[in-house]
Amino acid sequence: MTTERNTILQKTLDRVPLTRDEAFALYDFPLPELASAADRLRRESVEDPSVVTWQIDRNVNITNVCISGCRFCNFHCKPHRTDLAYITSIEEYSEKIEAMLRLGGDQLLIQGGLHPSLGIGFYEELFRELKRRYPQVKLHALGAPEVAHIARISGLSTRSTLERLAAAGLESLPGAGAEILDPEVRKRISPAKPSVEEWLAVMHEAHEMNLPTSATMMYGHVETPRQRVEHLLRIRDLQERVPQGNYGFTAFIPWIFRSAGTQLEREGVGTRFSPLEYLRIIAVSRLLLHNIRNIQASWLTVGKATAQAALHSGANDMGSIMIEENVVSSAGARNSFDAEGIQQAIREAGFTPQLRDQLYRPREYRPQNPQPTKTDLQS
Repeated sequence: MTTERNTILQKTLDRVPLTRDEAFALYDFPLPELASAADRLRRESVEDPSVVTWQIDRNVNITNVCISGCRFCNFHCKPHRTDLAYITSIEEYSEKIEAMLRLGGDQLLIQGGLHPSLGIGFYEELFRELKRRYPQVKLHALGAPEVAHIARISGLSTRSTLERLAAAGLESLPGAGAEILDPEVRKRISPAKPSVEEWLAVMHEAHEMNLPTSATMMYGHVETPRQRVEHLLRIRDLQERVPQGNYGFTAFIPWIFRSAGTQLEREGVGTRFSPLEYLRIIAVSRLLLHNIRNIQASWLTVGKATAQAALHSGANDMGSIMIEENVVSSAGARNSFDAEGIQQAIREAGFTPQLRDQLYRPREYRPQNPQPTKTDLQS
């Protein structure tokens, strides 16, 4: 190992923020060195390095109507497609939540498109009714682009929008809609989506309110390695602005672009998945994001074996069993886990599985129906 590489790796292990040039250099280090350093930093960062956490939640789409026009998404439809468009009813939510509760879940991940007609009042009513019916269920809802869109069509600031949503029952925000936080990439793959600056601003406002959030990165399409690193640095630098004592980003989750049937694929941009490149991204994420404790392995998009390897390359969490997921699956992701399967995968990788909540606090696994039915998984 060269002196320069050793110096940079030691800075990451000491949790000293790297300069941009150092971060760009880090990305190209030999993978064994990155993985070894990232695994060491993981072990020093988590409470019990022998444990890998996992979660049970359900991802329910509020609507499939979206005016964003993202070129990587097969799931959305335009408002005029009355034959395809839907808005999930409260009765459908109840059915889905009841199935999740039978499996031991505690959280509803609620996302949707940028619907041109659903303003703040719709979401306040939805959240209040869900919390009235299921006060024990955590609402992890609405990515930053959705918040910015709701604010815009409601004539509100994003801060006021977040405050009203939180008062109605919103408890945390997913990192959805980040893709690659680079203006040129965003212009190419999601030209009508709120900007990089808006994504960052909404997340910072959530952090100021002490609303926990996660951060994500969808890679493997038109971006360059340098733009991936810039994305990580924007996440790191935003985390530095979190008021002392507030949650900020609880986790970072990188996941691979899936191209099947997308507009990007029709434009010649296909999935370019390499397990080794994914492990590089996991390791670099752990080393660069010194101020974010949890790095999640996205088994849904990379599969069991690669996710298990990620647990030795800096990741400490396997995410959720994803009782329901529609967006990534519609573009070709076909991996699946039930609760027993994800725990077994963690054990096979040499770790002890621990069920958690959104704040990474331990939960006891107590399903009412430990063997999910087809209806439970697909309703």
